[in-house]
Amino acid sequence: MNIKNIKIVKLHRQLALPLFVPLLLTGISGVAYRLGRSWLGLPKSFGQFMMTIHEGRFLGEPLVPFYVALVGLGLLALIGSGAVLWSRFRRRSPAKLPPERNIHRFLAPIAFLPLVVTASTGIAYRLSITWLGFSEEQVKFLMTLHQGSYLDSTLKPFYVLLVGAGLLIMLCTGVQMLLLARRTRREAN
Repeated sequence: MNIKNIKIVKLHRQLALPLFVPLLLTGISGVAYRLGRSWLGLPKSFGQFMMTIHEGRFLGEPLVPFYVALVGLGLLALIGSGAVLWSRFRRRSPAKLPPERNIHRFLAPIAFLPLVVTASTGIAYRLSITWLGFSEEQVKFLMTLHQGSYLDSTLKPFYVLLVGAGLLIMLCTGVQMLLLARRTRREAN
């Protein structure tokens, strides 16, 4: 592996570890919000609680835009570094790789665009309202893209479920690979 690839792998791993819990919470709460409200008819209070987790409101209202920006930009950085790695290593034989790496590598190009759209529109929506002073009505189109509302009310929950599941699978397989790499390094020393 050349020095550029080593640096990108290292960056990807260094980003992944501190972002794991915030992204896990964001993904689960986003899916729970949409499915709870759409399919289970759960009350607005449930939705508000899920949004408290989803946007990091538990840290205090003034920190919400920072939390959303950091987690969202972190996800975009993971996606970017992952895309570079995928393009450089996609020709490796799947038979020689651990199962979690094959799942991660297979799902990456499928999850790429929905995750980029979801992360970037979520960041833009929150920051446009909080820092730029736009009204919710003015940036409603961003939430439409973020949630897949353009698909209609029947398909929107499925879109959110698939994007959330993609994120959660990428997170879980990524952590498994990280733990495997650490164990392999320890055994080599």
